Amino acid sequence: MHDSQPRTDLIAHNVALEDASQTLALVRRVPTPFKSLSDQVIRAASSVAANLNEGNGRFGRDRFNHWRIAYGSAKEVDTFLHLLCGAGVVDTAQAKSASDLFDQVRAMTWRLIHPK
Repeated sequence: MHDSQPRTDLIAHNVALEDASQTLALVRRVPTPFKSLSDQVIRAASSVAANLNEGNGRFGRDRFNHWRIAYGSAKEVDTFLHLLCGAGVVDTAQAKSASDLFDQVRAMTWRLIHPK
Protein backbone atom coordinates (compact mmCIF):
# COMPACT_ATOMS: atom_id res chain seq x y z
CA MET A 1 0.00 0.00 0.00
CA HIS A 2 1.23 3.49 -0.79
CA ASP A 3 2.24 5.48 2.28
CA SER A 4 -0.02 8.34 1.24
CA GLN A 5 -3.17 6.21 1.35
CA PRO A 6 -5.29 6.45 4.48
CA ARG A 7 -5.32 3.40 6.73
CA THR A 8 -7.90 2.32 9.23
CA ASP A 9 -7.91 -0.23 12.00
CA LEU A 10 -10.14 -2.44 9.83
CA ILE A 11 -7.85 -4.86 7.98
CA ALA A 12 -10.51 -5.70 5.40
CA HIS A 13 -10.69 -2.02 4.46
CA ASN A 14 -6.92 -1.75 4.06
CA VAL A 15 -6.81 -4.84 1.82
CA ALA A 16 -9.79 -3.51 -0.17
CA LEU A 17 -8.00 -0.17 -0.72
CA GLU A 18 -4.91 -1.90 -2.04
CA ASP A 19 -6.94 -4.24 -4.22
CA ALA A 20 -9.15 -1.47 -5.57
CA SER A 21 -6.05 0.54 -6.53
CA GLN A 22 -4.61 -2.42 -8.45
CA THR A 23 -7.96 -3.15 -10.09
CA LEU A 24 -8.51 0.46 -11.17
CA ALA A 25 -5.08 0.47 -12.80
CA LEU A 26 -5.90 -2.81 -14.55
CA VAL A 27 -9.09 -1.57 -16.21
CA ARG A 28 -8.24 2.06 -16.94
CA ARG A 29 -7.26 1.43 -20.56
CA VAL A 30 -9.79 -1.06 -21.86
CA PRO A 31 -10.99 -0.53 -25.45
CA THR A 32 -14.03 1.70 -25.94
CA PRO A 33 -16.55 -1.11 -26.59
CA PHE A 34 -15.78 -2.47 -23.09
CA LYS A 35 -15.71 0.88 -21.29
CA SER A 36 -19.07 0.31 -19.62
CA LEU A 37 -17.73 -2.89 -18.03
CA SER A 38 -14.59 -1.13 -16.81
CA ASP A 39 -16.77 1.66 -15.39
CA GLN A 40 -18.73 -0.99 -13.47
CA VAL A 41 -15.47 -2.45 -12.14
CA ILE A 42 -14.38 0.99 -10.99
CA ARG A 43 -17.68 1.65 -9.21
CA ALA A 44 -17.85 -1.79 -7.59
CA ALA A 45 -14.19 -1.86 -6.48
CA SER A 46 -14.52 1.64 -5.03
CA SER A 47 -17.74 0.63 -3.31
CA VAL A 48 -16.04 -2.24 -1.48
CA ALA A 49 -13.49 0.00 0.21
CA ALA A 50 -15.94 2.86 0.79
CA ASN A 51 -18.64 0.70 2.36
CA LEU A 52 -16.20 -1.17 4.58
CA ASN A 53 -14.87 2.12 5.90
CA GLU A 54 -18.28 3.72 6.28
CA GLY A 55 -19.63 0.65 8.04
CA ASN A 56 -16.69 0.73 10.40
CA GLY A 57 -17.85 4.17 11.53
CA ARG A 58 -21.47 3.11 12.03
CA PHE A 59 -23.28 1.00 14.61
CA GLY A 60 -25.88 -1.75 14.69
CA ARG A 61 -27.86 -2.69 11.59
CA ASP A 62 -26.49 0.29 9.66
CA ARG A 63 -22.95 -1.04 10.14
CA PHE A 64 -23.89 -4.52 8.92
CA ASN A 65 -25.79 -3.09 5.95
CA HIS A 66 -22.67 -1.29 4.69
CA TRP A 67 -20.62 -4.44 5.14
CA ARG A 68 -23.21 -6.50 3.23
CA ILE A 69 -23.04 -3.98 0.38
CA ALA A 70 -19.23 -4.25 0.39
CA TYR A 71 -19.48 -8.04 0.21
CA GLY A 72 -21.87 -7.87 -2.75
CA SER A 73 -19.73 -5.32 -4.54
CA ALA A 74 -16.66 -7.55 -4.15
CA LYS A 75 -18.59 -10.37 -5.83
CA GLU A 76 -19.64 -7.95 -8.56
CA VAL A 77 -16.00 -7.04 -9.29
CA ASP A 78 -15.25 -10.72 -9.91
CA THR A 79 -18.02 -10.99 -12.47
CA PHE A 80 -16.88 -7.96 -14.44
CA LEU A 81 -13.22 -9.00 -14.32
CA HIS A 82 -14.22 -12.44 -15.57
CA LEU A 83 -16.10 -10.85 -18.49
CA LEU A 84 -13.19 -8.56 -19.36
CA CYS A 85 -10.77 -11.52 -19.24
CA GLY A 86 -13.09 -13.54 -21.46
CA ALA A 87 -13.08 -10.71 -23.95
CA GLY A 88 -9.28 -10.65 -23.83
CA VAL A 89 -9.05 -6.97 -22.91
CA VAL A 90 -7.32 -7.21 -19.51
CA ASP A 91 -4.30 -9.18 -18.36
CA THR A 92 -5.58 -12.50 -17.02
CA ALA A 93 -2.85 -12.94 -14.41
CA GLN A 94 -3.42 -9.46 -13.00
CA ALA A 95 -7.18 -9.98 -13.00
CA LYS A 96 -6.74 -13.29 -11.14
CA SER A 97 -4.53 -11.57 -8.58
CA ALA A 98 -7.18 -8.89 -8.07
CA SER A 99 -9.94 -11.51 -7.82
CA ASP A 100 -7.92 -13.46 -5.27
CA LEU A 101 -7.51 -10.34 -3.13
CA PHE A 102 -11.22 -9.55 -3.40
CA ASP A 103 -11.88 -13.14 -2.33
CA GLN A 104 -9.83 -12.44 0.80
CA VAL A 105 -11.80 -9.24 1.36
CA ARG A 106 -15.06 -11.18 0.98
CA ALA A 107 -13.89 -13.74 3.54
CA MET A 108 -12.97 -11.00 6.02
CA THR A 109 -16.22 -9.18 5.34
CA TRP A 110 -18.23 -12.38 5.81
CA ARG A 111 -16.68 -12.73 9.26
CA LEU A 112 -17.61 -9.12 10.04
CA ILE A 113 -21.20 -9.73 9.00
CA HIS A 114 -21.45 -13.10 10.76
CA PRO A 115 -19.46 -12.83 13.99
CA LYS A 116 -19.30 -15.94 16.15
